[in-house]
Amino acid sequence: MSSPHRSFSKDDKDTRERFCRKMSMQEYELINDEKEDESCLQKYRKRCMQDMHQRLSFGPKYGYLCELQNGEQFLEAIEKERKTTTVIVHIYEDGIKGCDSLNNSLTCLAAEYTTVKFCKIKASNTGAGDRFSDEVLPTLLVYKGGELLSNFISVSEQFSEEFFAVDVESFLNEYGLLPERELPALGNVNTDEQDVE
Repeated sequence: MSSPHRSFSKDDKDTRERFCRKMSMQEYELINDEKEDESCLQKYRKRCMQDMHQRLSFGPKYGYLCELQNGEQFLEAIEKERKTTTVIVHIYEDGIKGCDSLNNSLTCLAAEYTTVKFCKIKASNTGAGDRFSDEVLPTLLVYKGGELLSNFISVSEQFSEEFFAVDVESFLNEYGLLPERELPALGNVNTDEQDVE
C-alpha cells in the first residue's frame, strides 16, 4: 500500500504518453497558426482603436498660429467658429518686449493642441489700435462660443525675463483654458507589450 511506485491507470498512461511524445507537424502548424491569428487579432484591435479615436476627435484641427490681417478677420475668427472651439488671440506689435517670445510659444502650443485655434494680430491692424497701447502688450484674449472667457494684458509680466512654451502652457492650464492633451498617435504602440481588450 505504501509503495513508492505509483501504479498508473490506463488514462494516466495515455495522458503521460501524449505529453512525452514529439509534436507532429500538424500540431506544430496549428500552434503557429494560433500565434499568427493572435497577431492578426491584435493588429485588427489596434486599427479599430485608431478608427474610434478619429471618430471621437470632434471638430476641426488647426495645428498652427494663424496671422490675422485686419479687424474683420479678427471678428470672423471668433464669431464664425464652433461653440466648442477655444480661440486664443495674441495681440502684439513688433519691437515690444515679450511679443516675439509669446508668438514662438504659441506656435509650439498650436502644434500640440490642435483643437484650439491660436491666432495673432498686430494691434495696429485690429481697428482699435488706440485701445492697445504699448503698455498693455502683449495681450492674450481667450474666446469660446463667441464669448470672451479671459483677457490678459501685459501677459509677459506673468513670466520670467526669458520664457518658453511650457511656461505659457502652465499659465493657461492654471486658468483651465487649454483642453486635455491629445492622445499620442496609436500607431506608435507596441502591440507585443500591450494587451488591448
